[in-house]
Amino acid sequence: MAHSRRQPARRTTVLDRTVVGAIVPVAVAALLAAAGPAAAGTTGGSGAGDPYFPLAGNSGYDVRHYGLTLRYDPGSRRLDGRAVLTARATRDLTRFDLDLRGLTVTALTVDHVKAGFRRRGQELVVTPRRPVHRGRTFRVTVAYAGTPGPVTDPDGSPDGWIPTDDGAFVAGEPQGAMTWFPGNNHPRDKASYDFTLTVPEGRTAVANGVLLGSRTARGWTTFRWRQTEPMATYLATATIGTFRVHRYTTRDGITVYDAVDPREAKAAAPVVRQLPSVLEWESRMFGPYPFRAAGSVVDHAPNVGYALETQTRPLYDSAPDLSTLVHETAHQWFGDSVSLTSWKDIWLNEGFATYAEWLYAEQHGGRSAQAEFDALLARPASDALWEFPPGDPGSGAHLFGTPVYARGAMALHALRRAVGDRTFRRILRAWATGHRTGHGTTAQFVRLAERESGRHLRGLFRTWLYTPGRPHLS
Repeated sequence: MAHSRRQPARRTTVLDRTVVGAIVPVAVAALLAAAGPAAAGTTGGSGAGDPYFPLAGNSGYDVRHYGLTLRYDPGSRRLDGRAVLTARATRDLTRFDLDLRGLTVTALTVDHVKAGFRRRGQELVVTPRRPVHRGRTFRVTVAYAGTPGPVTDPDGSPDGWIPTDDGAFVAGEPQGAMTWFPGNNHPRDKASYDFTLTVPEGRTAVANGVLLGSRTARGWTTFRWRQTEPMATYLATATIGTFRVHRYTTRDGITVYDAVDPREAKAAAPVVRQLPSVLEWESRMFGPYPFRAAGSVVDHAPNVGYALETQTRPLYDSAPDLSTLVHETAHQWFGDSVSLTSWKDIWLNEGFATYAEWLYAEQHGGRSAQAEFDALLARPASDALWEFPPGDPGSGAHLFGTPVYARGAMALHALRRAVGDRTFRRILRAWATGHRTGHGTTAQFVRLAERESGRHLRGLFRTWLYTPGRPHLS
């Protein structure tokens, strides 16, 4: 992922990156505008109630499944799409919102009946012909088209549908999913997915989960993908390019699909081929791998500047190094399977994946986690590492800043030192397995750590996650 949150494809350490100054475009400013999370009565709210992104997601319904049918021409950059959302109403609905930015809606139905709709910023406001009653499952079908493009995140990085010279690099954290399909764009609402992606013959379209098949006719190739385990919208991808594809099954029965741009193949090969051993090591550390499929998409996208843990198939903008592969693969447990309830808890994703890098190096002949911790702790109080506490970094450029990664990892190492290696490993596994395919919060993790260790740990977490400045340790 971009800059300090989204790991760069080539780096020495996450702390070496310079965070771009906060750039808040219109789309992001709209997310940050004051907006009530949920309207009363029979109207779904334009927002899931996230304190950082008040307009992200929507209330009044839970999406159970997305069926996305897309046709993309890299030459004209035109996208034609049809999205079918199967959802369950959590209240009586006379109106509800979907998140969709920039594309033109040409038709919309609710349960096969034409429905009213209007655009309001990033919101697609839908008024069904008849109210949808609480507890009822309903289907929304949206036809749309246009030229998708990225949004610019507060840290200056592009996010969403990012055109490349041979297709598109499609990465959604935190807000980019709405640039290419309508949905409930908050990690709190996870769903299964089917993708039907049509691209010019010779190009490959890669999505999440398992490839069901492909066929070519009249100069176009259609790829069908299925992601059965629940997935947040920001983790969905439909990346398109000219790729060399390698498919195989691991000893544990995981279906692996690697797609690599030929320009990156030589540099990527020594790292990508280590994915099975990384999966085995992380499964021993964190519990069974949570998905049926795995893999990598190594694109040639020099204007992106990051990698992203897209579910089952992380995206790399160029050939990754091994620590980046370890980081993005660890996210399959921490961030993808166990997802955020609120964006302010982003350290639960990035701190955990960063600490996985430390553990991997420690157990494979590299520097110990203690040495990493000591080197960081020695940084002066003026260093960017201590600029803000990672437990509530704010919605601007800090959201994916250095402290979220490195100080988040330091919090985990402080926990490990306090409870011992055996208990620490038990805590990590209990977190990953107990919240598998669900959600978690920092408060829940603290309670779990206290329960597993039998110790009072709130002071430790207060010091490392919520106290400004460099900690003063006795």
